[in-house]
Amino acid sequence: MSEPLLQVENLRIAFDTRRGPVEAVRGVSFALGRERVGIVGESGSGKTVTGRALLRLVRPPGRVAVDRMMLGGTDLATLSELGMRAVRGRRIAMILQDPKYSLNPVMRVERQLGEALDAHGRLGRAERRRRMVEMLREVSIRDPERVLAAYPHELSGGMGQRVMIAMMLIPEPEILIADEPTSALDVTVQLDVLAILDRLVRDRGMGLLFISHDLRLVSTFCDRVLVMYAGRIVEEIEAGRLHEARHPYTQGLLACLPRIGGGQADLPVLQRQTAWATA
Repeated sequence: MSEPLLQVENLRIAFDTRRGPVEAVRGVSFALGRERVGIVGESGSGKTVTGRALLRLVRPPGRVAVDRMMLGGTDLATLSELGMRAVRGRRIAMILQDPKYSLNPVMRVERQLGEALDAHGRLGRAERRRRMVEMLREVSIRDPERVLAAYPHELSGGMGQRVMIAMMLIPEPEILIADEPTSALDVTVQLDVLAILDRLVRDRGMGLLFISHDLRLVSTFCDRVLVMYAGRIVEEIEAGRLHEARHPYTQGLLACLPRIGGGQADLPVLQRQTAWATA
């Protein structure tokens, strides 16, 4: 891997509860270059909160500590909130899981895309409009003029997700964090959205952090995979070699996947071991 765009060292996230602090992420370290890196694991393993921590979006009662979180020559951990506003969207953007809850239901698409542009500099009206139409075309929206005038409820799930991708990419960030971007979509639309992400990341030379619970999807779409369990990265492996995983947790997740022609026997249940959380 060439010089990484992002380096994270010893990321720790805890949430204060009535029963005491709960550690959601424990000592996570990784680097991201101009590549597609997948983060997989069960719900509650710490995938999403790790992505949010990169943008400093973990709010109280959450507490974040990290030794270093370098974006180029900038340590995000030491930036002021004003400094982070210049990073969010402009240098790192995040696609959330479901456009129904991520897009503002009472604002037209044009206004929402315009806000993403205006947050990082003012453009003339004609140039602003041109950029929005061009970005919608880049995410394979055939009638961008109609979509700009629409409200989110007038769009299908796949169309809404494309608008969300366009909104995150219009400021031209260096890194894109995609949190389950296809989980609410049917299989055909999933493939379309993945093809768009693949093309945009490749053409723009971006880094993509792809958060998912779908091991098969990650193994075919990403370059590397980080496997998380109980807030820790227990294995890092090339995506194409995921079937050769050595950690028993990764092997257990793979064994739970149904297979065509695999017979009618019950799927195996993952047998967790206490040592996975500490080793």
